[in-house]
Amino acid sequence: MLRAEGAAVPVRMRRVAVVAPEETLRDSLVRIAEAGCVEIDPAGDGRPEVHGPAATRLRRLRAEPARPCLSEAPPDLDALELEGRADLLAGEAQVEERMGGAVRHGDVAALAGWCPQTEVGAVAARVAGTGGALVPLRSPRGVDPPTLLGGAAAAPRPAPAVRRSFTPLVTTYGTVPYADLDPTMAAGVVYVVMFGLMFGDAGHGLLLVAVALLLRAGRPRRLAALRPLWPFVAGAGLAATLAGVAYGEFFGPTGVLPALWLAPLEDPMRLLAGAVGFGTVLLGLAYAAGIVNRWREGGPAAALYATTGIAGAALHLGLVVVAGSVWLGQAAYGVVGAVIAVVGLALAGPGLYAATAGGPGGAVQTGIQLFDAVVRIGSNAVSFARLAAFGLTHAALGAIVWDGTTALAGRGPVGVAAALVVFLAGNALAFSLEALVAGVQALRLEFYELFSRLFEGEGRPFRPWHLPVERGSAADAEPAAVEQAVRPYPARKEQS
Repeated sequence: MLRAEGAAVPVRMRRVAVVAPEETLRDSLVRIAEAGCVEIDPAGDGRPEVHGPAATRLRRLRAEPARPCLSEAPPDLDALELEGRADLLAGEAQVEERMGGAVRHGDVAALAGWCPQTEVGAVAARVAGTGGALVPLRSPRGVDPPTLLGGAAAAPRPAPAVRRSFTPLVTTYGTVPYADLDPTMAAGVVYVVMFGLMFGDAGHGLLLVAVALLLRAGRPRRLAALRPLWPFVAGAGLAATLAGVAYGEFFGPTGVLPALWLAPLEDPMRLLAGAVGFGTVLLGLAYAAGIVNRWREGGPAAALYATTGIAGAALHLGLVVVAGSVWLGQAAYGVVGAVIAVVGLALAGPGLYAATAGGPGGAVQTGIQLFDAVVRIGSNAVSFARLAAFGLTHAALGAIVWDGTTALAGRGPVGVAAALVVFLAGNALAFSLEALVAGVQALRLEFYELFSRLFEGEGRPFRPWHLPVERGSAADAEPAAVEQAVRPYPARKEQS
């Protein structure tokens, strides 16, 4: 089972070959499928697709099993067809497909693939029991290994629950390139903080924590598939609760909590400045991670000239210093910031020009891209103002509901009943509407403002071959059937 190597980078991969005598190749593949730690390369030699005996019988059944599986011993395929065991036939069809793609040299067959570095020894021990071997190989040049994040669903051993709940944030955006940093934990923390700032109400936040606890308990049952996300929901609820305490909001401005930092509706400009400042810091951190990623992808030159590397970071820093000088009224800081920004533009220019066709057209294209880089940095920083804008919206909805509640409560028993209805219905509407809006806006900020600086390309996800194995459940094949299952394809000679 997979053991975590560290949270900073994707799981380290090793190129391997599964080598086995022809007569025990199936046994070796069954052990590989049961381990679920090896991704076997598909046959890519351009040959027409071949349907083996199991695949042919499966097509005759016209059944799609919910979960393919394998029997430990070679089964009697005719008996499986008669019994309608589409699950075992589907598993055998997968074995046939991989056996058909094996490279054969004499009586020995081999298949190449990828395996997590920490699992090579354990999988090799499994395969050795069948007379086969898992042989480490050098990684081929120009081919990036597949990416497996520590909390991804493909990992045979689950990661900690918090990390696992944050993983969809990254995988929804795309597959992290193998050489890049794994941003799962940082992305999750940033998301819940941004969500909390926009959903800042201690009462609503505690309701979210309660929802998370229900998910953890498997309730309601129709939402059982969402149970792994409970730490993520709990984190968002906790962040919203803390923000509500800072804003003095508890189901609106009820006066239950004092404002420890500011009341959004009374000091909106301060909230706006805080949101933009927070976003500027996040952009700086994204540039720092982008520098590391560009260095790991292409070396010092790639990190130096990329607009998501050192050049872009210098431009961002320079513009921040210029903006700070205007805010503080210090012209000297403005000069320093301008110099830093010019250095960033000077570094980014050659990198952008190298990606063009050259000549005057390339120079014009580079100039437009440099102008766009400056505008995007400014617009991305201002985009974080939505943290304050939607925080204000949430506070305004809470104030409207509370004003309506207090206005009705002073009109006798009927008014009290009406006030209770308004309070409950209004908070239910504000909770559902603002939770959706804050969730979408936090995702937008993370994807467009932050991830766009972390990643320039996309990796390939690690897809290990994993099938459960039944022991003693299927009839053993007759010798002829075993021979048919082991050798269903013509020999494919190894290419030197």
